[in-house]
This record gives sequence, C-alpha cells and structure tokens, in this order.
Amino acid sequence: MNRYFPFVNFPLPYAYNALEPFIDEETMHLHHDRHLQTYIDNLNQIMEENPALQKYSLEQLICSWRSLPCHLQTPVRNNAGGIFNHRFYFESMQEPGTPCPAPELFREMRRQFGTPENFRAEFKKAALSVFGSGYVWLISDRGCLKIVTSANQNTPVFHGGSLLLNIDVWEHAYYLKHYNMRAAYIDDWFRVVNWNRAEERFQMRC
Repeated sequence: MNRYFPFVNFPLPYAYNALEPFIDEETMHLHHDRHLQTYIDNLNQIMEENPALQKYSLEQLICSWRSLPCHLQTPVRNNAGGIFNHRFYFESMQEPGTPCPAPELFREMRRQFGTPENFRAEFKKAALSVFGSGYVWLISDRGCLKIVTSANQNTPVFHGGSLLLNIDVWEHAYYLKHYNMRAAYIDDWFRVVNWNRAEERFQMRC
C-alpha cells in the first residue's frame, strides 16, 4: 500500500462492474475515481505545502493530527481519513459468489454474537444509526469483537486492537442505485463482503 507522500490512487482490486448487481458500476467509478481521488489530491497539496509532514505515514497522520498546527488539523484529519477509510472499504469487498473462508473470525463472531444473523442485525442497526455521513467498523479490541461507528472521515484508532471491516454509509456510496434506502444498500453490501480479507486482518490483530 502507498503509505507515504506522494499518495496515488491505485486501481481497484476488481473490475468496476465486479460487484454488480449489488453495487453498480457507475457508483464504483465515481466513488473511486472522483471521491477518493479528491482526498488524495487534497492531501498531496497539503503535504507539498508543508514539507515537515512528508515524513509521516498515512496512519501516523491519522493518529497524530491533533498534534499538528491548528490550521492543519481538520484538513489533514479529513483527507488522510478519506484516503485510508476508502481504501479499507474497497479492499473489504469482492465479486459476489467468491469463496471467502474465514474460520477463525466466524468462530469468534459466533461466540460473541451468537449467530451470523445476530451479527448482521447488530451491524445493520449501527449502520442505520449513523446520522449523516460516516462509517461502521468491525474491530478487534483487546480480544473482543466490537461494532463501532465513526462520523464523516474520522477513523477509529485503537491502540489495543485492529480494524477488520468497514462499510461506507456516505450517500455517495449508494445513492445512484439505492437512492435514500440505506437499509437496502447495507443488505446488498453484505453480499459482496470479502470475509477472507477480514480474516487476514483478524489473524494479524494486535
């Protein structure tokens, strides 16, 4: 992954139409090529104008934005988060029907949530609870799985855990196909989750 300045927008790990019919091709073009690209362009400009920031990785910018000069805090947080969160989201999906074994993660999910249906219901409830724009994350925090939300382009930072999965609930992620029906988008997103990638993250957890 491109973690240091200058940041670039890598191709998606699948074709733009690979998630059809659940997430449409036009949305993927706009989401990846325009929305993500804008965050990349903005952050590159900020770092070009502030060479001292160029030693920081993307993750370090997300973790330490509060220590930056006041006029840089919000733009760095928003744009660094916009890059990280979108990359994480795109990597968390795959072509529907692709085998995606995740034995360790599924075992832990069953232990903590009871059934896959219970987990999906809790995750969907959290995704519907986000007012305005943001994300919902599945995290491993000190040995426990948790569902957490973040507003706008904020990124959860957990020193004792790992991010496993996220869903983007900004309207640009679903409005062309699902209009204002966020619940339908969430149901369709579950059809394209890359559980194997979440399993890899779970195995590498702190």
